[in-house]
Amino acid sequence: MIKRWCLKNHTEEETRLQEVLGRELNLNPIISRLLVQRGITSPDGVKQFFKPDLKDLHDPFLMPDMHKAVKRLNKALGNNEKILIYGDYDVDGTSAVSLVYRFLRPYSIMLDYYIPDRYDEGYGISYKGIDYAEKKGITLIIALDCGIKAIDKVKYAKEKGIDFIICDHHMPDDELPDALAVLDAKRTDSIYPYEHLSGCGVGFKFMQAFAMSNDIPFSNLECLLELTAISIASDIVPITGENRILAYHGLKRVNHNPSPGIKGIIRTSGLTGKEITISDIVFKIGPRINASGRMMNGREAVELLLTRDEKSANEKSANIDQYNDERREMDRRITEEANAIINNFKDIDDHKGIVVYNQDWHKGVIGIVASRLTEKYYRPAVVLTKSAELITGSARSIGGFDMYKAIENCRDLLENFGGHTYAAGLSLREENLKEFIDRFMKIASEEITPEQMVPQIDIDAVIQLKEINNDLMNDLKKMNPFGPDNEKPVFRSHNVYDFGTSKVVGKEGAHLKLELIDENSKIPVHAIAFGMSEYAKYIADGNPVDICYTIEENAYNGTTSIQLMIKDIKPSNGIHSD
Repeated sequence: MIKRWCLKNHTEEETRLQEVLGRELNLNPIISRLLVQRGITSPDGVKQFFKPDLKDLHDPFLMPDMHKAVKRLNKALGNNEKILIYGDYDVDGTSAVSLVYRFLRPYSIMLDYYIPDRYDEGYGISYKGIDYAEKKGITLIIALDCGIKAIDKVKYAKEKGIDFIICDHHMPDDELPDALAVLDAKRTDSIYPYEHLSGCGVGFKFMQAFAMSNDIPFSNLECLLELTAISIASDIVPITGENRILAYHGLKRVNHNPSPGIKGIIRTSGLTGKEITISDIVFKIGPRINASGRMMNGREAVELLLTRDEKSANEKSANIDQYNDERREMDRRITEEANAIINNFKDIDDHKGIVVYNQDWHKGVIGIVASRLTEKYYRPAVVLTKSAELITGSARSIGGFDMYKAIENCRDLLENFGGHTYAAGLSLREENLKEFIDRFMKIASEEITPEQMVPQIDIDAVIQLKEINNDLMNDLKKMNPFGPDNEKPVFRSHNVYDFGTSKVVGKEGAHLKLELIDENSKIPVHAIAFGMSEYAKYIADGNPVDICYTIEENAYNGTTSIQLMIKDIKPSNGIHSD
């Protein structure tokens, strides 16, 4: 697939700020440019960015209803009430439940937790969960990563004498549930300074407020930061502001002092002894925690995250690793089936969106399949299956198309929906399926431009190969953790050549292992280009190419070296306008 390269341009003012930062802090000009691109324009801002400080976390009581939530929790603990900690079955929900339960268990023996069954109950608060609470004598439910739209469910609980504290981060509707407290920084009346917390992050702020109200030292909360980091990475929320602080210090806990449960997942993920990054959580740790809720029940993930016994942690993480293997195989098969459906579309090039449906697909992996279809065809994709009496689905989007808004415009056809700009979930009755597909495709057709359907690689800076060295690598590492809104910098280099030692690698010869030079540097730079072996002969023949890439550390046999991770290759033509 052809990709459009887009170099980020700077204004005169931004160029001036780069020079000021570089001069005052003695920064590499490349790093100064990257910082200004991220809106970091002052020496103090640079210091805060490079060394996020937990003291800069916002006052949790700025969040609407926080005083009410803490007062009700204090009352429940003081009266020995039974409390149910309720969360969604994905990584964010299970990590949030684990965080709140872990922090509160020294203060109460009356705690229970509940993860709804993906297949029997579906997403969010369920009537079955409330009935469970009533049967157990629960008088307070703390809902995490869900509940912001559970108006009828909260009313049902209230009729049974059960109070709700909702801790959510999804977009609320105009009407909020009649809960005792609704903690969500996205509320229209919120003055909270940061609105992009994960669901687990909102739970952390609740526990921070509870600790402050009871003079509990903040240090007691720090062991929970590993869970906030895992939720931030896995839920793909911006790693800026407060999330950056939580992720930065959470990663330190994951790397240097993980709980037994996290340590068990690290072991089964093959990450023992490696410096774990956000990317490792996204691609290895998060999917394993998620696999529990996808293939069985998310309660097993919570049991793992709560365990204090290393032997138990190893057993439970091995079980979850098995679920992940099953999930991968199912994901592969369903993706192939979805591609077969799309291949039968007569006019796929004219489709600006994709909707595929098979009533037999496994509900637990359709979100992953939607992501794969979006990546392959670069169109917003909705993948639907049958669950109980409803059709249920997951949707993923491309840059510039608001998937949540598109789904919301079909809300009269839906039984339930929720999500974010780039990812959403929905359910509908079968009789509404055709009209939903027609309306969604019409919205996509009207709103998506041909340019949006061409994948774009945003390039931060054009540099020469001679500028790539250990000093630059060390400076780039200071910009960690990388993620949404603080993406790993992408560079472009012009007119690079094969040193004469590049080769095709991989079982099927799909990848390129490169050693590259340019006119100004005869010392080869190592690079890997996955899935780009079609360029092998062109490069081996000595033709110049332009490359865009990220700069990585490659650890092998105890030796660490710099390696470029190639994102795209184009033949050099002497013209470099973007």
